[in-house]
Amino acid sequence: MLDFLRQEGIEEALIERIKEYRESWPVAEGDELRIPTPRFKYFGAEIWKLAITAILSGENILLVGPKATGKNVFAENLSAVFGRPEWDISFYLNTDAASLIGTDTFKNGEVSFRKGPIFACAEAGGFGVLDEINMAKNESLAVLHATLDFRRIIDVPGYSRIRLAPPTRFIATMNYGYAGTRELNEALASRFMVINMPVISGENLEKLLAEQYPSLKAEYAAQLTALFGEIRRKCESSEISTKALDLRGLLAAVNLVDKGLNMRDAISIAIINKSFDEFERTLVEDIVASRIDGKLTKEEIFLAQRA
Repeated sequence: MLDFLRQEGIEEALIERIKEYRESWPVAEGDELRIPTPRFKYFGAEIWKLAITAILSGENILLVGPKATGKNVFAENLSAVFGRPEWDISFYLNTDAASLIGTDTFKNGEVSFRKGPIFACAEAGGFGVLDEINMAKNESLAVLHATLDFRRIIDVPGYSRIRLAPPTRFIATMNYGYAGTRELNEALASRFMVINMPVISGENLEKLLAEQYPSLKAEYAAQLTALFGEIRRKCESSEISTKALDLRGLLAAVNLVDKGLNMRDAISIAIINKSFDEFERTLVEDIVASRIDGKLTKEEIFLAQRA
């Protein structure tokens, strides 16, 4: 991952500070399994620089942006770069303090404390990924205020107070406009450095396709990139919803062709069929048909593999 940062143009001084961070805080035995090995890499030097500097400065970060900007991919990449065990913490409407910090449980004939993911992450000095943080009620997130600010503590009623291990960081993600989301209150937002995640550029999408599928012919990587850009423009002009704007689906479609499906079937199940409204699905089919030959097969879009 450090070599990847160099390829992205990150200054060597920052990379050296990452190395110092990793050497200063070795991972406890057993927690190495939580250090992610990202399947996808995040391309975007400016965002990398902002996030790395914030984390090295002891800050938590909030990744904000619309669908398909790579927020969760970037959070996983950060955990891998810094060599920290990762806890993925999903938020939903009924999230409460017990599900985050922990709660009493009955074990071996006595009451004991069962640690929640925030507690476990804090003890291990991990990176806690707070996924869709604006899905939870603001009042339930108030328990995190002392954890996320300068105090860096978790105070569990009836149990001892613990301090976060020094390398602990929290990376929150937040989408706009999803059903069930709400405005993040100012008290919580002030505890993060906020990074607005940009739409993936055509150049970076082609890099991502080439990195994931090295044998994909450049002309088809360009066609798929143009297709994704066209779908995004239709979403931005409100001609279609964002259901078909699925970067994971685009990558999955290429994988399906690699496994034997033709392009028409692959894109249908990976992208088109995610629009459940018949009229909208027809519009997406038209967009795809204008950009991609649906009869394409593996032999046509991939370079021949050497024996």
